[in-house]
Amino acid sequence: MKRSEIIICMGSSCYVRGNEENLKLIEDYIEKNQLEAEIHLCGSNCARQCAEGPNITINGVLHQNVKKDDLLEILDMVYGGKARDTMKEERV
Repeated sequence: MKRSEIIICMGSSCYVRGNEENLKLIEDYIEKNQLEAEIHLCGSNCARQCAEGPNITINGVLHQNVKKDDLLEILDMVYGGKARDTMKEERV
């Protein structure tokens, strides 16, 4: 079985624009949905799309200007969204 891959840009521009928080959200999402065996999460130094950041690539698809709520929707679309409501409640 091929693992899904999430690459989060950790270059300085994407990091300060929101990928620091997005990384934590992705890690929580993976844990709450018990997807550790299915997803390979890694960082990149730069996606070379700084003006459009924060950037996250999921299974080869580049998502740009990713905000926290957008990221939850993207993760739900790709992975089924088992923990979205629980995660929203905890963030309040």
